Amino acid sequence: MTAIETQVQYGSYMTSEQVYMTQEDDWDRDLLLDPAWEKQQRKTFTAWCNSHLRKAGTQIENIEEDFRNGLKLMLLLEVISGERLPKPDKGKMRFHKIANVNKALDFICSKGVKLVSIGAEEIVDGNVKMTLGMIWTIILRFAIQDISVEGEHFSWLGKTAPYRNVNVQNFHISWKDGLALCALIHRHRPDLIDYSKLRKDDPMGNLNTAFEVAEKYLDIPKMLDAEDIVNTPKPDEKAIMTYVSCFYHAFAGAEQAETAANRICKVLAVNQENEKLMEEYEKLASELLEWIRRTIPWLENRVAEQTMRAMQQKLEDFRDYRRVHKPPKVQEKCQLEINFNTLQTKLRLSNRPAFMPSEGKMVSDIANAWKGLEQVEKGYEEWLLTEIRRLERLDHLAEKFKQKCSLHESWTSGKVELLSMKDYESASLMEIRALMRKHEAFESDLAAHQDRVEQIAAIAQELNELDYHDAVTINTRCQGICDQWDNLGTLTQKRRDSLERVEKLWETIDQLYLEFAKRAAPFNNWMDGAMEDLQDMFIVHSIEEIQSLITAHDQFKATLPEADKERVATMGIQNEIVKIAQTYGIKLSGVNPYTNLSPQDITDKWDAVKHLVPLRDQMLQEEVARQQSNERLRRQFAAQANIIGPWIQTKMEEISHVSVDIAGSLEEQMSNLKQYEQNIINYKCNIDKLEGDHQLSQESLIFDNKHTNYTMEHVRVGWEQLLTTIARTINEVENQILTRDAKGISQEQLNEFRASFNHFDRKRNGMMDPDDFRACLISMGYDLGEVEFARIMTLVDSNNTGVVTFQAFIDFMTRETAETDTADQVMASFKILASDKTYITVEELRRELPPEQADYCISRMTSYIGSGAPPGALDYISFSSALYGESDL
Repeated sequence: MTAIETQVQYGSYMTSEQVYMTQEDDWDRDLLLDPAWEKQQRKTFTAWCNSHLRKAGTQIENIEEDFRNGLKLMLLLEVISGERLPKPDKGKMRFHKIANVNKALDFICSKGVKLVSIGAEEIVDGNVKMTLGMIWTIILRFAIQDISVEGEHFSWLGKTAPYRNVNVQNFHISWKDGLALCALIHRHRPDLIDYSKLRKDDPMGNLNTAFEVAEKYLDIPKMLDAEDIVNTPKPDEKAIMTYVSCFYHAFAGAEQAETAANRICKVLAVNQENEKLMEEYEKLASELLEWIRRTIPWLENRVAEQTMRAMQQKLEDFRDYRRVHKPPKVQEKCQLEINFNTLQTKLRLSNRPAFMPSEGKMVSDIANAWKGLEQVEKGYEEWLLTEIRRLERLDHLAEKFKQKCSLHESWTSGKVELLSMKDYESASLMEIRALMRKHEAFESDLAAHQDRVEQIAAIAQELNELDYHDAVTINTRCQGICDQWDNLGTLTQKRRDSLERVEKLWETIDQLYLEFAKRAAPFNNWMDGAMEDLQDMFIVHSIEEIQSLITAHDQFKATLPEADKERVATMGIQNEIVKIAQTYGIKLSGVNPYTNLSPQDITDKWDAVKHLVPLRDQMLQEEVARQQSNERLRRQFAAQANIIGPWIQTKMEEISHVSVDIAGSLEEQMSNLKQYEQNIINYKCNIDKLEGDHQLSQESLIFDNKHTNYTMEHVRVGWEQLLTTIARTINEVENQILTRDAKGISQEQLNEFRASFNHFDRKRNGMMDPDDFRACLISMGYDLGEVEFARIMTLVDSNNTGVVTFQAFIDFMTRETAETDTADQVMASFKILASDKTYITVEELRRELPPEQADYCISRMTSYIGSGAPPGALDYISFSSALYGESDL
């Protein structure tokens, strides 16, 4: 048994020197080769040499003749070693050939091979034994030695052990039936051979099948003849070893390609998923920013409506916006932040650069836009309520203005004509006296109405200052009243002057009529004022205000007995006139010459005043009931708000405590946070009920509440902050779990990280200042200089916020120990697929990668720029670098 057979059978390790010495001993011992072996070696070694020489565009026909000049021998060594040999001699003389062969032999020796009994002269002379021995030495060194040294040769052949009728024990008899070769092919390429149809009693068919399949599909040339192997009792083991080694190299390359393809698929799948998340973030951010851009101008519109109904419709539209349109956008904003944080975590775990959204679409940009929206929103609501109060005040003043104007115009009706009469020219003495007294009464009445005119002017001025929409009509009517009042004053003075000129002509005056007129006129004015006050409209916003009106009304009712005495006294004067007339037989005309007021007028007005008093009582009591109802609404809202506000604050503090708790695992923290989230969701019904009470209050025009410091706006902001905080905290724990699982961090390590972080988090706000972070690193054994600490800060605080979050702290503690793919690894994988070329073709990508991954690479790889590449060649080097750089893929 030869040394090579011993190595195969027992799997013992032999050094290259031992193999070559054994080989040389064989050649020296066997001065003549067995003819059958020589034939097999000639064919096998010739085919093996041609499989490499064809890469250089040449081949040999006769192994002992074509190597005699040494040129093709040197070319063969350059091809199989990948190195340049010394420049060959170009002459055709014998010493030129010997020099070339010696250069080849010297190169073989430089590779650690000891050549015994093989000289350049034997090769030049065409010695078959020495030529074959030299080729076998080359095959051992460059084809078989690597297999042995790597320790894979025998375990690789052991893959045929499970096959029926296959038992590889050597490199001659074990291969005669061809089943071992077919099993070797089927083990790696089951699609090429149906092993179940092979028969042990058909060695010729088995061998030819293996030779044809290897040559057609594996690019292994046919080096043996089936007839030579079958008909030789013991096939030449060197020929068999040479042929079998070709299978090892063919399949080793395929497995390398498969591994490289799997690595590329993994890297590309991660990249595609990240790109999808980036596209989804860009879309959500664009839609949310567009909604904010459309909403802000609507909220900034401060053009007031002219009617209360129109402004109340604006308020109702604003309520729909707060209840219907805004809540989904709050959820979208929160989800957008969660997606952004998840994407950044995945990019860090896959060793990709951080995602930078398009300009204006950063999370901070969206937060600023949202802040601007809420500021405008708050101002819009305040403006709406202010405008409603203004319109309410305007409507009240306008109605009051119209009422007073109607009373005044009613009083002044006919006064100009009366003052313009010249009845005194033909009147009797009594009539003159009566006219004089009548005029004095009119002046008293005129003075009494001065206050009303001033009130009308004051109301008109206030309507103008409050920008009443129909101010032109108000001003026109007010100006007409003022002009008429000035005219009345002028006419009154003229009539007095006329009456005083004729007063000396008349001496008698009826004192009783005069007394009646003088007492009836003020009393009448008092009743007019009382009726005006009893019918005066009012608007109040609290119990205290309505109680003030009730007190004033009670005070008025307390004056009614004195007024009744005045009425009785006034009516007593008229009774005295009647009594005197009856006593002295005076025939009365029925008309008091000094006043237009009749006793019946006084009686009717007094009855009207007494009728209006209970009506006023009823109005005030109805307003009391309304204010009491409003007070109940205030107390009802305050009772809930005083519970909900502290509840929200408590939950915020509890969530903060859960996020920094190290007592349990992250999963337990997540479970607790999910329970908090469910409790918060279940509590939403209380917020909705409070919204309902708030709406009832606004519908009742209740704008203040002294029973609570919480407004609906405070509760809404707190509720939105609570939802955002629980969602953000859950996302942070999810990212910690994702980091722990991806980085291989144990729960104990996470607890240690959390304990260190909490110890140096002096403010207990979930963040460390740079000084605290430096102290934490020093406590963990880091030797920090200013430059090194500045570098670490750029990693944990890339946005220069001045603080270090727990997530950034975890990422830093695990980043340098993580095993991640690199650009160099991806380039090396592509190089294997490209058969060591610096470019790769579309066909190679489609052959080695799945269709989706291949299309992805083809669409993103740039064309290769370099010499010697076929059309359509792609640059995989720049593509691999782009995956881990500032990529715009």
